[in-house]
Amino acid sequence: MDHRTYHVLFVCTGNSARSILAEGLLNQLGQGRFKAWSAGSQPKGAVHPLALETLAQMHILPQGFASKSWDVFAQPDAPALDFVFTVCDNAAGEVCPVWPGQPMTAHWGVPDPAAVQGSEAEQRRAFKDAAQALKRRIELMLALPIDKLAPLSLQHQLDAIGKQ
Repeated sequence: MDHRTYHVLFVCTGNSARSILAEGLLNQLGQGRFKAWSAGSQPKGAVHPLALETLAQMHILPQGFASKSWDVFAQPDAPALDFVFTVCDNAAGEVCPVWPGQPMTAHWGVPDPAAVQGSEAEQRRAFKDAAQALKRRIELMLALPIDKLAPLSLQHQLDAIGKQ
C-alpha cells in the first residue's frame, strides 16, 4: 500500500470561493493522504465570507485560507504537485504556469457561487451547492486506487469525475 502524501492544487480565477472550498474539503476528507492548496490566476486577495461560513457549517475550521496567485506554486521551491484541478471555466481556458512535478491535471468546473445575485438565502444555497458538488468529486477521487492505476487510466478517471 502506498503511504505517500499526494499534493493537490485547486485553481480558479479569483481564488475566493470554489478553490477555497475544494482546498478545505480535500484537506479534511483526505485524512493526511492528501495536502491541498488553492490559488488563482487573478486572485481577489480575500476569501469570500460565505466560503468560510460554508466550510464552518461542514465542520472545517475556516482559518488559514488565503486568496493567492498561482505563481506561488510555479516557483522552484514550491511543493512538487501530483494533481492540479481547475474548478472554474475561466481558469481551464487560461495558459497555466509550468508546475513543478509535472502533475496530472483535470477540469472539475463548478458554477461560481460568488456570482449569484439574489437574496442572502440564495447566495448561501449557491455556496452550499458548490461545496456539495466539490465534496462529491473529491470523495470519488479518494475512492480511486491511485497507487494501482496506470497514469492513462488515472487521467481518464479524473476527467470522468469532472463531468459528474
